[in-house]
Amino acid sequence: QVQLVESGGGLVQPGGSLRLSCAASGLSFSIYTMGWYRQSPGKQRELVAEVFSSGSTYYSDSVKGRFTISRDNAKNTVALQINSLKPEDTAVYYCNAYNRLASGRRINYWGQGTQVAVSS
Repeated sequence: QVQLVESGGGLVQPGGSLRLSCAASGLSFSIYTMGWYRQSPGKQRELVAEVFSSGSTYYSDSVKGRFTISRDNAKNTVALQINSLKPEDTAVYYCNAYNRLASGRRINYWGQGTQVAVSS
């Protein structure tokens, strides 16, 4: 059974930092693309950052330069360092594991989410 467990969310002041972590189990972690998504009330879930099996990374324009994603294949974890937090970063942050099989089938796993609130 695949599990993705996020931790590290909380309430921070604008300009502050947080480090989110996601611990994965039950999957061949190193072959998966690992991503962080977020969803705020009334909005669609959006991709903020992902790290591919190669180690390459992608960031959305809204977080580029402030967020850093990293993975540790030995520990089956993926982290998201969030700096210079803004009120608009307030959302539930979800960990995602994605893989596309040779057959074309796409596999997606999701964590339960961790709340990040930015407020003075």
